[in-house]
Amino acid sequence: MDEVVKLKPAMAAVPAQPARRPTRDEAEAAVRTLIAWAGDDPDREGLVDTPRRVAKAYEELFSGYREDAVRPLKRVFHEVSGYKDLVLVRDISFVSHCEHHIAPFFGKAHIGYYPRRGVVGLSKLARIVDTFARRLQTQEALSAQIIEAIEKTLETRGVAVMLEAEHTCMAMRGVRKQGASTVTTQFSGAFRDDPNEQMRFFSLLRGARSP
Repeated sequence: MDEVVKLKPAMAAVPAQPARRPTRDEAEAAVRTLIAWAGDDPDREGLVDTPRRVAKAYEELFSGYREDAVRPLKRVFHEVSGYKDLVLVRDISFVSHCEHHIAPFFGKAHIGYYPRRGVVGLSKLARIVDTFARRLQTQEALSAQIIEAIEKTLETRGVAVMLEAEHTCMAMRGVRKQGASTVTTQFSGAFRDDPNEQMRFFSLLRGARSP
């Protein structure tokens, strides 16, 4: 029978909320103001419903503010025949938004961990990535939040996280360099303490790309 254990909550799993959340009408009014500031008429036919659509889209794109990132980790499976080696999930796609320009950045997350007291369903790691990605972010903070949630909640022997992403705030504005990729890594436990474990993690990722 699957055993469920009580796990420690991770910091930043549920972010602090503003003192007062604006109403939907206030949010739509703000979008109308931005449309007018950009130089268009928010009352013309093609834009008249845009504020409503943008507010609805924001509810989906930033749904991570209303979710507890560690909740998917609360069910741990112990009947794994004593398995305690590396668990690696590669190529978890994600889309997030840069907190500096609210411009999308998107890419792949790779997560590996050494279990100590059991394993979680593989899809749960993808859910953690999605929850944190659906908030205003930097790639560096996103990497740190993912590893912190896994490390502190599962009490693993070590976690490795690598994110590869393209930032539209760099591709569409400023230097306008399309195709540039940003890579961030974060390690804890055995991965942080032993360079050989880091090399094993990277080797498995490279192996996935071999023809």
